[in-house]
Amino acid sequence: MDCLKENFLQGHGLEGRFGGLPDAFSQLESSEIVVLPVPFDQTTTYAQGTDLGPAALIEASRNLELYDIETESEVFRRGIYTADPIVAKSSQEMLDATYARAQHFLAMGKFVVTLGGEHAISAAPIRAHAEHYGKISVLQFDAHADLAFAYEGNPLSHASVMSRVREMKQVEKSVAVGIRSMSSEEKEALERENTLFAHEIHGDENWIEKMIDKLSDQVYITFDLDVFDSSLMPSTGTPEPGGLFWHQAAKALREVSKRKKIIGFDIVELCPSPHLRAPDFLAAKLLYKMLSFVFEGKV
Repeated sequence: MDCLKENFLQGHGLEGRFGGLPDAFSQLESSEIVVLPVPFDQTTTYAQGTDLGPAALIEASRNLELYDIETESEVFRRGIYTADPIVAKSSQEMLDATYARAQHFLAMGKFVVTLGGEHAISAAPIRAHAEHYGKISVLQFDAHADLAFAYEGNPLSHASVMSRVREMKQVEKSVAVGIRSMSSEEKEALERENTLFAHEIHGDENWIEKMIDKLSDQVYITFDLDVFDSSLMPSTGTPEPGGLFWHQAAKALREVSKRKKIIGFDIVELCPSPHLRAPDFLAAKLLYKMLSFVFEGKV
């Protein structure tokens, strides 16, 4: 690498862009990847602040090393465009705007990564991807089932997002991983054969195989950061003990990327703390790692 020509790889780079990337790797027309921030937080029921998550993740990403050791790649060279954030006053307005923007970028041939915000935002990009790609399965990494038909009377709540996803005709199935908290109502709605509880994963060497066997060929991943153990990821709206750790999640994601076609993903529920930066960096690293897996070995 010619450090004189590419000294942008050192330092923080440009504000407001994932990775702090310069124009050469962050323009919409030439980028293969779009990062779409949706800073929305109106239905969270414990700690609020997930609307600050996308900006915190993007800011932390400016401190990433852009060479990924595991894949021996620099996925940023495919171009990563950071779109303007979607600002909305209501859940329906947010979902409509996010769906339209995701649909637009998909029509341009982009790989779309959506950033929440609360988990309710995921229904919009999942719908856009399902309509664009046809039959898909959704892989949900989450501490919570999110299967309430309507939480506190709101069917668009973050606690109801997977109920809305299940209503989409193009979604063949949804597979949930890491679940360790749900209500009795959600238990009734749960598809047990497509759920890997956190306590079952721990101690089961074959859980990743079981997960992959449940998925169809085209997979959209919705990644709620509270799937991680709360000791690793305390900066979420509803942290739960007993979750996944970094290498467990990374191994699962890489295996899915090798054997299925990941068509898009979202990362949600980062609730940043000004006194705790490590979770912000973990979320940024996760996004870049997932992109590195998706594009691994592709020309």
